[in-house]
Amino acid sequence: MNPSIVLQVAGSVFRESVRDRVLYNLVAFAVLLIAVSFLLGQLTAGQDVKIIKDLGLAAIGTFGLLIAVFIGVGLVWKEVEKRSIYSLLSKPVRRHEFILGKFCGLGLTLVVNVAVMSVAFYLVLGWLAWRETPEVRASWAAPATDPAMLKAVLLITVELLLVTAIALFFSTFSSPFLSVLMTVALWVIGSLSTDLRDLGTVVDAPVAAGLARGLYYILPNFSAFDVKAEVVHGVPVGAGYVALTTVYGAVYLAFVLAAAVAVFARRDFK
Repeated sequence: MNPSIVLQVAGSVFRESVRDRVLYNLVAFAVLLIAVSFLLGQLTAGQDVKIIKDLGLAAIGTFGLLIAVFIGVGLVWKEVEKRSIYSLLSKPVRRHEFILGKFCGLGLTLVVNVAVMSVAFYLVLGWLAWRETPEVRASWAAPATDPAMLKAVLLITVELLLVTAIALFFSTFSSPFLSVLMTVALWVIGSLSTDLRDLGTVVDAPVAAGLARGLYYILPNFSAFDVKAEVVHGVPVGAGYVALTTVYGAVYLAFVLAAAVAVFARRDFK
């Protein structure tokens, strides 16, 4: 594999994503939602910081998910639709370099946008802490600009990168519409993985319970990346848990990318 080719493809994806008006709109809406969360927080005396934290982290995750899904599913499809894939693959660009470059480009776009939204998030919280009295700040479960929230941001980023890899995988063999449906469905099921695991204690159906438990172990466990409630309410989230969950996401991501490369390598564009 030639890393320079991967970087060239990644740079092209990043520049194209930055020029995409939809991407700017998503970031603008995310920043706006964080600002609105501050206004809504004023309606609940003493609880405004929790509302802002909760809505702010939710905005970062939601709009990042939209970027990952709706741009990720078109990474390969647009090249095929415009028939530019033929000229690309006729050059010294191997198929696995093409896939990895596409992923790295959108991954960089996501990281940059999550960073921008996080900075805006902390600025709003910092301003809130500055304008409140020491007595009000002392009543909060955690400081407004609690560094522990960065753990939630980190896990959100890992989750979004995994969703990007899944969207890219589906885009190697399916249409954008079906790719969006399958990616979103997989994300929803993965977010409910704990319910799948405990289904046997709720229903008296051994076959269904066994199938649900099998899905729990096979499908990505997106609920593991969600620690927003803990950091908002000042519940400690161990560094070991964050590290282990990050490794889990990285390993699963590597398997999904390997599957995407394998599928794309077998695709016939003649």
